[in-house]
Amino acid sequence: MRPLSRLRERVGERVSPQRDNPQEVKALTRAGACHRARLRRDPLGATSPASGGGEANRLDFGHISAERAVASRLIWLASHEHTSQTIEEAKLLFTTPTSFRSLAPSPYIELMPDQMRSYLDFEKPVAELDSKVDELRMLAASGTDIAEEIGRIEDKAAQALADLYLNLTPWQKMLVARHPQRPHFNDFIKGLITEFTPLAGDRKFGEDEALVAGFGRFRGEPICVMGQEKGDSTESRIRHNFGMARPEGYRKCVRLMEMAERFGLPVLSLADSAGAYPGIGAEERGQAEAIARSTDACLALTVPNVAIITGEGMSGGAIAITTANRVLMLEHAIYSVISPEAASSILWRDGTKAQEAANNMKITAQDMLRFGVIDSILKEPVGGAHRDPAAMIATTGDAIAKAFDELRGLDGDAIRKQRRQKFLDIGRKLG
Repeated sequence: MRPLSRLRERVGERVSPQRDNPQEVKALTRAGACHRARLRRDPLGATSPASGGGEANRLDFGHISAERAVASRLIWLASHEHTSQTIEEAKLLFTTPTSFRSLAPSPYIELMPDQMRSYLDFEKPVAELDSKVDELRMLAASGTDIAEEIGRIEDKAAQALADLYLNLTPWQKMLVARHPQRPHFNDFIKGLITEFTPLAGDRKFGEDEALVAGFGRFRGEPICVMGQEKGDSTESRIRHNFGMARPEGYRKCVRLMEMAERFGLPVLSLADSAGAYPGIGAEERGQAEAIARSTDACLALTVPNVAIITGEGMSGGAIAITTANRVLMLEHAIYSVISPEAASSILWRDGTKAQEAANNMKITAQDMLRFGVIDSILKEPVGGAHRDPAAMIATTGDAIAKAFDELRGLDGDAIRKQRRQKFLDIGRKLG
C-alpha cells in the first residue's frame, strides 16, 4: 500500500512495532489507516498492481480491514495499474462497498450491504445506528451470537428514522426531493410502462434528452408518457442536462401531445426538474415561448391527462407538462415558482439564506394540497422514496390508474372544461 501523504500524516499508528519486522510495520499501518478513516469518515486510499486474484481482492489492506471498512460505509479510493475483470482502463477508481463486492473474496460477499446508502445531514443519528448494525453483522458472521442485540439496534434505527420523517421542515423535504437515489423518470417507466417507445426531436431544431417522451402501455392500455430525466450517473446526468429541458424538449412534448390527441390516447406526465435550462442558446431559440406553447397544449387536450410531481417541480419547467386534469405529488416532493437558493439571492441578496427561504415559500406537497394546486398526495415509504423505490413506483401506479378511472366517463369537451376550471379556481381561491 502507498497511502496518500496527507492520509499517512493523519492516521499514523501510535504503537511501536519491531522495526526489523517490515511485515508487522506494514500490517499495523494498514490497521491504523482503516481505524482512523472509520472514525473520521475519511476516504480510504490504496493501490493494487495486480490484474486479478487474491492480491487484487485484498486491495492490499487485508481481509479483516476490508470487512471493517465495508461495515463502516467507508469510500474506497483504489488505483489499479492493470485492467482486471471488473475494471477497464482505470488508473483511479472511486468506488463503494457495492462495487467492492466484485473484488472481495467469496466468504465476505454475503456480509456486505446490498447498497451504499447516501445519508442526508439531518439523518446522522440514523446513519450512526446503521453503521453499528453493519459492524455487529460482521462480528456475528464470525460465530458470535448477537442476533438479539442486532435486532434491538435495528428497531432503534427504524424508530429514529420514523421520528425524523414525521415532522420534516420544508428545507429537509427539499433535500429529500433532491436525493440522488430517488426514483427518476426512467425508473418509473421500467416499473409501470411496457413496450415503451421513446420519440426524439421537435422537427424544428433537434433532440433534447432532458425531456424523455414516447408511447407505451400502462396496465395494457396505450398511453403517451413524458417527463424529465435527471440521470443517475455522471455520464447520464450530463447527457440529460440534469433534467433541465431546452426549448426542443418542450416542443417535442407538444408534438407528442398532438399525436395523443389525434389517436385518442391519455397523457401521463412525470415532473422532476430544477427548472427549464436558462442558457443563452435556449433563450435565443425561444425558451419562454416553448414553455407557453407546451402549457397551452396541455390545456387544449380533449383526452385525459394526469401529472405526477416526483421530486422537484420548479417554475415553468414543471408547469409546462403538469397542467393536467389530475395533479399528484409524492409526499416529500416540492413545487415552486423558484428554487429557495434563487429566492434567497433575489430577496436578501444573500444565497446563504436558502433554508430560511424554503421554510417560508410554501413549497411542500401539504401546502399545495391546502391551496388546491394539487389533487392528492402519494405517501412515501418511511425515510423517503429512495429507501424503497419499488414500493413507491407501485403506489404511483395505483394512483395513476385511479386518476384515469375517475376521468374515463367524461367526453372531450368536459375533460377540457374541467381542466381549465381547475386552474382558474386556484387563482380565485388564493386571491
